[in-house]
Amino acid sequence: MGRFLLLVISLAFCLSLKGQNTLAEKNIKENKEPLIFRELGIHQDPELVRLIDLHIRHNETVQTINGFRVEIFFSSALDARQKALAVKSAFLREYPETSVYVMYVSPDFKVRVGNFRTKNEALHLMKAIQGKFPKAFIVPDLIEFPSLN
Repeated sequence: MGRFLLLVISLAFCLSLKGQNTLAEKNIKENKEPLIFRELGIHQDPELVRLIDLHIRHNETVQTINGFRVEIFFSSALDARQKALAVKSAFLREYPETSVYVMYVSPDFKVRVGNFRTKNEALHLMKAIQGKFPKAFIVPDLIEFPSLN
């Protein structure tokens, strides 16, 4: 029992030791913590500050989010690219305000429309276009940021 207690105390002591200052601690000392922390007067663990800073920098470079689109065409035929471009033109004649994307995902050419954050938003468009595009269906996709208007 004595050895076990000695082992637990030794492990607790070893885990509490820190030999070096981390980069995040140096940034805090140099006042390089994220602006939101400085404005709100929040003092966090340096590792947490570093992770949040990495998250903020990553989000500044990403231009897409998870969302939904309506797929109105896909084909792997020899003339699939020409058909996809024709479907794109036909769709834009009917719905010029909606974004259209032609993509190639081996072996298919696909035409997807819209940038919807929820499946319900995509469902409204799908029901509106089903008369002209009866094979339309909703797919999850990375979408561009929708306008805030």
